[in-house]
Amino acid sequence: MGQDIRFLIGVDGGGTSCRVAVASLDGSVLGEAKTGSSNITTNLDSASESIMAATSAALAQAGLAEDVLPQSAAVLGLAGANVGDFAKRLSERLPFARHTIESDATIALQGALGDGDGAIAILGTGSAYLSRQGAELKLTGGWGFQISDLGGGARLGRDALELAILAHDGVVEASPLTRELLDAFKGGPDGIVLFVQTAKPADYGRHAPTVLHHLEAGDANAKTLFQRSAAHVDSALDAVCAPGIDQVALLGGLAPFYPKWLAKRHQVRLVPARADALTGAVELAAKLAIHGDHGAGRAKR
Repeated sequence: MGQDIRFLIGVDGGGTSCRVAVASLDGSVLGEAKTGSSNITTNLDSASESIMAATSAALAQAGLAEDVLPQSAAVLGLAGANVGDFAKRLSERLPFARHTIESDATIALQGALGDGDGAIAILGTGSAYLSRQGAELKLTGGWGFQISDLGGGARLGRDALELAILAHDGVVEASPLTRELLDAFKGGPDGIVLFVQTAKPADYGRHAPTVLHHLEAGDANAKTLFQRSAAHVDSALDAVCAPGIDQVALLGGLAPFYPKWLAKRHQVRLVPARADALTGAVELAAKLAIHGDHGAGRAKR
């Protein structure tokens, strides 16, 4: 272990929030903090500020000053880390002695399954799916809200607003769900049209709980939306689960709602997560401190 490394930092950054943990070299968490969105493809500057603000707050909770950052090994699992050169640009701003920037799926897999084989589905504001079999990682999804992230809350919220417009136009039958969404925008489509001009994934994701509320109440439109979303989750798991993968963990805010809607072939594989993504980030940071590499490998696309 390099003598310059005294602390571990784990970062779990998504479209809605950023969580940071500061730990000692044995993995004992000393402080934690949470800030806002840290999706680096949505807004790199804002994401960078969220990450460092959460890091500063976690250090303060641990009773540490920011001058320990150059003595720390950090693993950052971030939404959007697999796209373009955003991770490289963020890396140039970071003050840690050693760090790696990974997809949020990588740290979530480590947290959920430890070093074992299996697969995860991250079902939060966005979505991503990752499996590990031996040394091979396979990732699907996570390409961004506009063209991917099916099964996530942002897409569910967006689809619900689309359905509200269709109900307003008489294309589909109205229901309590579509009426509540229209009422939230003063009863007509104009407010929705203006909303979508500037809405970010987290903004759409705030409407997902409305869908879930009406799903539990038996709303037909909510059921249609969620069945379609569950079918997307099934297809993504089919893509990442090679023969021999016999455990799948569902993670994220939407995870508790999906199991009964998934195909039986996936229901029988479901296992509870061992720990959360932030724990996974700290564990990988410990490996980075010891070996200079966290050993998690790189996911194939």
